[in-house]
Amino acid sequence: MNTLTAAASLAELEAFVRLRREIHSLPELGGDTPVTAQLVADKLASWGYEVHCGIGGHGLVGVLRKGTSTRSIGLRADMDALPMQEANPFAHASRIDGRMHACGHDGHTAILLAAAWRIAQSVEFDGTLNLIFQPDEEGLCGAKAMMDDGLFSRFPCDAIFALHNLPGVPVGTAIVQAGPTMAASQQVSIQIQGRGGHGAMPERSVDPFPVIASLINAIQTIKSRNLGVDEHAVISIGMVKAGTVYNIIPDTASMLLSVRTDTPATEQKINRRLEEIVRGHEQVYGVTITLETVQLAPALVNSEQQTRQVRQSLAPLFAPQALLSRGKKLMATEDFAWMLTEVPGCYFFLGNGEGEFHGCSVHNPHYDFNDELIGLGSDCWVRIVQDCLGD
Repeated sequence: MNTLTAAASLAELEAFVRLRREIHSLPELGGDTPVTAQLVADKLASWGYEVHCGIGGHGLVGVLRKGTSTRSIGLRADMDALPMQEANPFAHASRIDGRMHACGHDGHTAILLAAAWRIAQSVEFDGTLNLIFQPDEEGLCGAKAMMDDGLFSRFPCDAIFALHNLPGVPVGTAIVQAGPTMAASQQVSIQIQGRGGHGAMPERSVDPFPVIASLINAIQTIKSRNLGVDEHAVISIGMVKAGTVYNIIPDTASMLLSVRTDTPATEQKINRRLEEIVRGHEQVYGVTITLETVQLAPALVNSEQQTRQVRQSLAPLFAPQALLSRGKKLMATEDFAWMLTEVPGCYFFLGNGEGEFHGCSVHNPHYDFNDELIGLGSDCWVRIVQDCLGD
């Protein structure tokens, strides 16, 4: 196998910086990413990739085959933005009100495109490379939609890989962690059915307000009183609805919760406790309560083998002290986790930088992806392809 060619020139990288900023200025939401998908498809096709569009909506896969081996890997990037108003003053800020690339998916797409160009031009390997560009990561629906549309039956992969930028961590740092890496996410709906009445005659009603107040307090005890210190979970009540005017006791009240865990065992324990709390409140208050749980994505768990592979591939690119095997605990959710339920792989992080600007959190109106990562990130992908599919 040929060794890695010289890093992309500054002029070559600048073209992908401009591309990233073009994507940033025209953000698309959820599964509705036709402009970004077409831009990606056109670039890949011009570099010799076999391009398959319309997978699970606007998802697409670029396929490059070299040699005769049956080995194959997948590299994935996300394309969607967030429904936020951008507050940045720079020239490439969003041109569309209420939409913003506030998580760096524009950068992830640019990184994978930069790598795609370099690999097509100058990297020899033996096998099949599948480049997966996914919409609707923020809604946690895009990966599953592509899989339900035959992603891995049509484009088999022995292993899959993805990356994400991480603000607050210095550029030149990578976090490659085996095992549980990001949290599962559940949406929990609680609907309380009481009996409405006049505010002056509460004894003739079954008031859902005391029920929902008690439920809020009881749910907050799950983390502090039912889980061990090594069982990671975040339970947040995001919405409460009840009533219409001040002097009417309503029939119903409802609430929505977000439950995040990093292992199925912890998730199951929380679900059992929620069921016990709800049924107890039915008995105490004489109401009927409907409890519904929807899993939005499972916990993201990196396989040991693929994590070792990524660490070995990235070792020449990072100082030993900057290639970390564990980072700060993250309870955010990533729908790449669905892909890892079918194919072993590794999801890793690259530091986006520190300070007021590049250290600004994702999902913040002042966030911007650090363009320094385009060269470094594409180096990571090139190394991984060479090491996984090399002669």
